[in-house]
Amino acid sequence: MGSEMVSLILFSASVALYAWKGGRNRIWLSVIAFLLGIYIILNASLVASNYFTGEGINDAVIYTITSSLSGAGISKYVMPAVGLIAGLVGLFLVLCWVLRLRKGHRHSLLYSLLAVILALASIQTTPAYQQVSSLIKSQAGKSSADFYAWYKVPHTHISGSKPNLVYIYAESLERTYFDEKAFPGLAPELGRIKNRAVDFSNTAQLPGTEYTIAGMVASQCGIPLFAPFDGNASSALSTFYPQNVCLGDILKASGYQNYFYQGASLSFAGKDLFLSSHGFDHLYGFDELKSVVSDASYRNDWGWYDDTLMDMVFDKYLALAKQNQPFSLFALTVDTHHPDGFISRSCQRKSYPWEGKANKSFAAVACSQEHIARLIARIQATPYFKNTIIVVSSDHLAMNNTAFKYLNQHPRSDLFFMLRGSEATSKTMSVKRSTLDNGATVLDAMGGDNYIGLGRSSLSSTSLSAVYLNVKEKINQWKPDVIKLWNFPRAISDYRIDTDKNTFSFSGVHFKLPLLLSVKADKIEPKFDVYLATPLKQQLAAFAPDEKFVWVDRCYKMGDVWDEKLALNTSLCVADGTLSSPPEIVQIAAGSTLGKVAFRSVGNSSDARYQQAVTRLHTADDALKYTSDRILFALSGLPKQVLKVTGLSYIEPWGGRWSDANLMPAVSIEYLAPLPAEFTLTLTARAFGANARQPFTLRIGGVSQQVTLGTRDTRVQLHFSNPSQARIIEILPPAPEETTEGAVDGFAARKLGIGLISLQIEPGPQT
Repeated sequence: MGSEMVSLILFSASVALYAWKGGRNRIWLSVIAFLLGIYIILNASLVASNYFTGEGINDAVIYTITSSLSGAGISKYVMPAVGLIAGLVGLFLVLCWVLRLRKGHRHSLLYSLLAVILALASIQTTPAYQQVSSLIKSQAGKSSADFYAWYKVPHTHISGSKPNLVYIYAESLERTYFDEKAFPGLAPELGRIKNRAVDFSNTAQLPGTEYTIAGMVASQCGIPLFAPFDGNASSALSTFYPQNVCLGDILKASGYQNYFYQGASLSFAGKDLFLSSHGFDHLYGFDELKSVVSDASYRNDWGWYDDTLMDMVFDKYLALAKQNQPFSLFALTVDTHHPDGFISRSCQRKSYPWEGKANKSFAAVACSQEHIARLIARIQATPYFKNTIIVVSSDHLAMNNTAFKYLNQHPRSDLFFMLRGSEATSKTMSVKRSTLDNGATVLDAMGGDNYIGLGRSSLSSTSLSAVYLNVKEKINQWKPDVIKLWNFPRAISDYRIDTDKNTFSFSGVHFKLPLLLSVKADKIEPKFDVYLATPLKQQLAAFAPDEKFVWVDRCYKMGDVWDEKLALNTSLCVADGTLSSPPEIVQIAAGSTLGKVAFRSVGNSSDARYQQAVTRLHTADDALKYTSDRILFALSGLPKQVLKVTGLSYIEPWGGRWSDANLMPAVSIEYLAPLPAEFTLTLTARAFGANARQPFTLRIGGVSQQVTLGTRDTRVQLHFSNPSQARIIEILPPAPEETTEGAVDGFAARKLGIGLISLQIEPGPQT
């Protein structure tokens, strides 16, 4: 009997025992409901994680939710998420109703205690609890004495002819898809090329390599991607595994120009940070390519389709090859991304029926592999191929897509094969290996060392997958050692803030702002305010009363908690202290500033201060109220006299907010009381794109006036009479323009019209 069934039986027994034997007692009912609520949340988390990974709660889940999700194509996950939340709430309500069925029955301490024990047992036996516990244990484990016996740093030099490198990461395109007996005719074009290459047929996926950025790190640095567990968002760092020497570093040191192309946003999961930290000076993603694509409307949820990307990669290959200088050209596809992929319009085969039904994941594989095969064939047809190595690899095994259950019926392995223009070699190598070995194998083929990190060349060395029969367990034992490679400092004193670069630096490590640090006796835990993450204020509210912190953010956010004089201040401030004592807050001047953290205010603590600080930190930014006769759109919240504002997007770096016609056709500003009978409205704003030099309409009650704005900040004054005692100001942009500029996820287009900076109402007749 599986642990899932045991856990479910214990869960059901706890509910039944308390509902029919426990009787009525508010305290015991609350305890039971709380424990079973935890059970439901754990299993809901497992279901949600499994929807993405197919393997439950693993490092991929932890890394992704604590990293920036900017650039993620999340639209296909919205409805499943809504359904899961609705089901979770419904189940909990039904559970509470069942627990109260016999509320008039006399309370039994014995049966209530047994119900609690069963509820605890149901939590401990659920697979979700076991997976989370395993992750925590792996993070808290001790370093292994043998890690550095196997971890090797390669030389940064390639000798010989220095062939050019084209490295294609095929999203989720595992080797299993190429099994003709399992999936006949699914990938014939790329399969034929693979059969004429050096094909490594036994490439395993190890812990810490199971998702795109992790697969890239594994293949280039020879290490798994293990990040600090609590709140680490590596996309908010300024360096990525700073101590490691990776393939890109070696190529750059050997005179190569390194290029990376993908159709999705570079910022998602910190790919741009990883690559720029390790030898790549030329990065092209969704935003960088949108000005050169022939059809900007031809895109999927993640970015540009694979046919668009592969054409641009080939054009870049030709341009670089003609320069007769060594280069590497890496590319990452996206059309085979779970849950069901995307079908580009240029594919010859747009479907692959399975068991009599259309299957989009299989169809996406059949389609995407066409584009990869076409790119390779075009390169092979050029005179430059003879000095080129082409590599095709999975970034990771396919996750929980619509073909997942069919893949799991067969032995699964990652794709990795290599074509060398200087020699026509057709060879299948079945040596035991992992994706950690990919970079070392490529480096060896190019004339460098045959090792990188924990990776070994499959051409001339032995993989750790062959050395250790329990290699997955060994990799997990090394997790604390791998985490140390991030080189996070353990103490803080002097720091530097650079407002131009938006960075906070100390002990040789650079962090992007805003930033919250938990400062403990033996370690510092960074926490970041990235897309879809918990706001820093709420993360700080969870700190213990005596837990030291350093918070770098906009002054007005701290002013609402501790100092009202900062309530309108949009500059950067640094606060250090604890929640139970008044922190020291220092305003930061523009440019580069040196400072020191001394925690001088720590000591004068009280529980009342702690409770007040926590309450204010829990106040959402949008609910903040400040005292001003102007609306300052660069601030969170609103003046006390304003009830609400609708139709605006989020705060922009330039100090205001754009209107978004996808939210509302007009910007609406509603005051608590009627506007004065006569007043002057002073507006500072800018226009977006085609809205410039066209009339914007401002409407108050039955009165309308028009103004024109430029693309730079413009200040205008209008006099209004308000006989109808209206309290709503409407601003109607003339031509809202759809754009992905500044969109948080990279692809959720907004319709921008006016950019609001400030708006002031001054009562009185026109002078």
